[in-house]
Amino acid sequence: MDRLIYTAMTGAKHVFMQQAGTAHNLANASTIGYKAQEHRFRAVPVRGEGMPTRAFVVDASVKDVLDEGPLMYTGRALDIAVEGRGWLAVQLPDGSEAYTRAGSLEVNVNGLLQTKSGHTVLGDGGPLNIPPDNDIEIAPDGTVSVIPTFGSRNNSNAVGRIKLVNPPEKDLVRGPDGLFRLAGNQVAAANENIRLASGTLEGSNVNVADAMVNLISLSRQFEMQIKLIQTADTNARQADQILSLNR
Repeated sequence: MDRLIYTAMTGAKHVFMQQAGTAHNLANASTIGYKAQEHRFRAVPVRGEGMPTRAFVVDASVKDVLDEGPLMYTGRALDIAVEGRGWLAVQLPDGSEAYTRAGSLEVNVNGLLQTKSGHTVLGDGGPLNIPPDNDIEIAPDGTVSVIPTFGSRNNSNAVGRIKLVNPPEKDLVRGPDGLFRLAGNQVAAANENIRLASGTLEGSNVNVADAMVNLISLSRQFEMQIKLIQTADTNARQADQILSLNR
C-alpha cells in the first residue's frame, strides 16, 4: 500500500512543478525573445534495506526550447531581431557577459546602448556609446552608425559593431534573470556570419494553444495522482477494519 502512496505522492509533486513551468511559459507568451522551458521527469527506485520495490519521480532536467520565435515588424530603428540562430551579447552589472535575443534597444542617459531591461549591449570592443543628437542605424551585420540630427544628413559615422555570437546550444545555461550564459562563465567568440533584421522584433516561441492543452492535461494528471493517494488511504482503512474484526 505504501508503494502506491510513494509513487503517487512524488508524481503529484512533480506534476505540480510542471504546471508551474507551463504557467510561467504562458505568462511570457508576449515577452520579446523569450524561450520556453520543458520539465523532464523519470522514475528512480528507492535504494535501501530490502528489495527496491518503491520508486520516486524526480525532476531529471529542465530543457530550454531554443527554436526561433515569430518575427514582428515594428519599423523602429532600435528594434532588431537575430535571423536564424545566434545571440546578442550584453554586459551584466558585475561585468560578466550574457546572451539574449530580446532586441528592443534604447539609449540611456549616459549614451550607452542598452536593452529594455537595462543591460548594456556589447560591441566587439566593449559597450557601445552613442553620441547625443544623432539618429541611429543598425546594419544587418550589427554595425551601429549615427547620423547627426542637424547639419548635413549625409554624414554617417560608425561607432561600433554589436557583438553577435552563436555558441553551442548545449553549453548555454539560463540564469534566473532569463539571460543565457556559457557554462563555466566562459565568453563566446564573435560570429561574423550572424545577420540582424532591423526594425523587427522576435516574439516568444511559446505556442499558447499547446501550452493551454498541456496545462489542462497536467491538471488531470495531478487530480489522478491525488485520487490514487485517496484510494490508498481508503484501502488502508478498510484493511484495518477487517483486521480488527479478526481479533
